[in-house]
Amino acid sequence: MAGHSQFKNIMHRKGAQDARRAKVFTKIIRELTTAARSGLPDPAANPRLRAAVLAAREANMPKDTVDRAIKRGAGADAGESYVEVRYEGYGPGGVAIIVEALTDNRNRTASDVRSTFTKYGGNLGETNSVSFMFGRVGEFRYPLSAGSADDMMEKAIEAGADDVQTVPGEDGYHEIICGQDDFSAVREALEKALGAPGSGKLVWRPKTTAPIDADTAQTLFKLIETLEDNDDVQAVFANFEVSDETLTRLAG
Repeated sequence: MAGHSQFKNIMHRKGAQDARRAKVFTKIIRELTTAARSGLPDPAANPRLRAAVLAAREANMPKDTVDRAIKRGAGADAGESYVEVRYEGYGPGGVAIIVEALTDNRNRTASDVRSTFTKYGGNLGETNSVSFMFGRVGEFRYPLSAGSADDMMEKAIEAGADDVQTVPGEDGYHEIICGQDDFSAVREALEKALGAPGSGKLVWRPKTTAPIDADTAQTLFKLIETLEDNDDVQAVFANFEVSDETLTRLAG
């Protein structure tokens, strides 16, 4: 298994997700507010807001917190206004990294992201310096209980998706991939066939991967974790690949 999902699996096993629950809520609230401000405050008519609501549900955010964030974003003068910014660069081992942020202060966020890259042996590049190594795609995740791998593949193809990957295990899931332009149509078809997904969003999926060893992985994961701890950073994507043996060792 390659890519950023490896980092997520390792962090989950170490309990880091629970420890950073408050930060996760902060990021989701910011996305809910921005999504509601950028379109209609109705998730059924606003795909971005619908994805944010799914993320809130996955994080077990209380419904009243979600509703308050949407109402805040729907107001004409709703306090802070955030802009979307994308940063690109290289981490240790030549790993390509994309950072998506929502910020009310571009200078602060750029400075923080740049210093984090530098601290862990990476360097921040220009816009589009690494994004050509990724594809922008839709990603939907369903629990293993939603159906067998064959059933999920059949329903995904019928919905217009491009690929399905099944990750087994206690924290396993079915991951369905579709083209960026097909995201809304595929989401609607999947919901009719399988119900609402656990998560549904647009992501940067690496086209090629950079193999790294355990020492490089440790430094890279510190870089990613520090970036994700920044309140302005919404998501981090990277094209690293580590062996199963190294993955097990790092998760231990």
